[in-house]
Amino acid sequence: MIPIVLLMFGSADCSSQDKPGEAQKVNRRPVVAGRFYPSDPGELDSMLSSCFSNASKKQVEEVVAIISPHAGYVYSGEVAASAYNQLDENKTYDNVFILASSHQVAFKGASIYNKGDYLTPLGKVEVNIELANKIIESNTAFSFNPEADRNEHSVEVQVPFLQYRLKKPFKLVPIVLGTQSAHGCKKIAEGLKPYFGGNNLFVISTDFSHYPTYQDALKVDGMMAESVLHNKAYSLLEAISKSRKQHIPNLATGMCGWTSVLTLLYMTETNPDIKYHAIKYQNSGDSRYGSKAEVVGYWALAVSLKQQSGQAGFSLSQQDKDQLLMIARKTVESYVKDKKIPSFRTNEFSENLHTKTGAFVTLHMKGKLRGCIGRFQPNEPLYQVVIRMAKAAATEDTRFFPVTSKELDQIDIEISVLTPLKKIASIDEIVLGKHGIYIKKGYASGTFLPQVATETGWTLEEFLGHCADDKAGIGWDGWKNADIFTYEALIFSEKE
Repeated sequence: MIPIVLLMFGSADCSSQDKPGEAQKVNRRPVVAGRFYPSDPGELDSMLSSCFSNASKKQVEEVVAIISPHAGYVYSGEVAASAYNQLDENKTYDNVFILASSHQVAFKGASIYNKGDYLTPLGKVEVNIELANKIIESNTAFSFNPEADRNEHSVEVQVPFLQYRLKKPFKLVPIVLGTQSAHGCKKIAEGLKPYFGGNNLFVISTDFSHYPTYQDALKVDGMMAESVLHNKAYSLLEAISKSRKQHIPNLATGMCGWTSVLTLLYMTETNPDIKYHAIKYQNSGDSRYGSKAEVVGYWALAVSLKQQSGQAGFSLSQQDKDQLLMIARKTVESYVKDKKIPSFRTNEFSENLHTKTGAFVTLHMKGKLRGCIGRFQPNEPLYQVVIRMAKAAATEDTRFFPVTSKELDQIDIEISVLTPLKKIASIDEIVLGKHGIYIKKGYASGTFLPQVATETGWTLEEFLGHCADDKAGIGWDGWKNADIFTYEALIFSEKE
């Protein structure tokens, strides 16, 4: 039998550790320090060092989520460290979302701790209270339930691993799931999906089988992990049902945090660029403190998101930008004066300029728009796209007369290099100033670059309404039943 001391749940009240002017904050104190992991900072640091030195090394790049166990560190610490080792320790994460299924209380939906920061023996981790409140206010699946975090260990035990592994500051979004239904998980996933990927990390906290024999655990945990690796929500639900029907002696559950894992799958299963990776497996019977008669299973899994050209990972050096602006300038001047496209020594261009991606070229004169043409399709090298779009912006934008040679000295050129289009399910996914939009309905379409929202100061509905009406020609409310895509842009100009 596994020693109860490291598996029971603690109880302690949240209490305030406020600085002057922060009286409203109630920081969440650790409740299982000294039982699940050491309460002394030095001892905790030493234990984490041991866990990471014995863990599986980094195997996966572009990790956007991990699945990590939440038992006492003497049982599951090595497996947990194997999951955390998949993270880029020097990456700057804006937010770390921890999803953990409640072991203490049942309630509808999910609770987000939004009252203060998280404390551990290693120090304080800031909770993104503003984002927590935004999620709660925008989706009825979320709330703050004071009982959810009070004695819950499954979020808490993950935080020291984050503090140890990540070298740069991050903000925490701690979420405890109270739901026990697939429908509830799907609603939670809908609310969180806009934040999945990019510079956000998702940590899913769960152990696997509870209390079968060592050999039975190997079978059950293998089946459950395999269902997750398929990246299909129904696959996990079928595995849960199958594990119950097998009537394995003393098996209480095949996965205690199944609702958290299911929520993750609802966020990832439609994305073909997502891949799940099995990193390391152990159960408590592998620990010198555990018995093989009744065990708890632990898996470290990682989730990667393959980056596409023009997305995160694609950047332009200052030399690249200068060359693209030179290409655009010479093209406009040559074509306006002589109706000829100039030649360039393309073998001198960097690999980035030969990358196939979309771009817009925008002309301004005395601060006002003088022409703007672009393309999304990544079917030509970037330098060729800039040549074509520069010529088109100067001579083919039907909103303006062609640029004349007398205007050339007054023209400023701006280039926007685009990421691939991403179809969105909700306009809540649009971040003004960061995302451009492309609205398509039937044969009609229109777009606004990201900087349009910044330059005009429009609200989100104005941004959408003007694009639908002015650009796509489908009326102010036409976006409401149209397909909406977002994209991002690397923007630079001659003015810089």
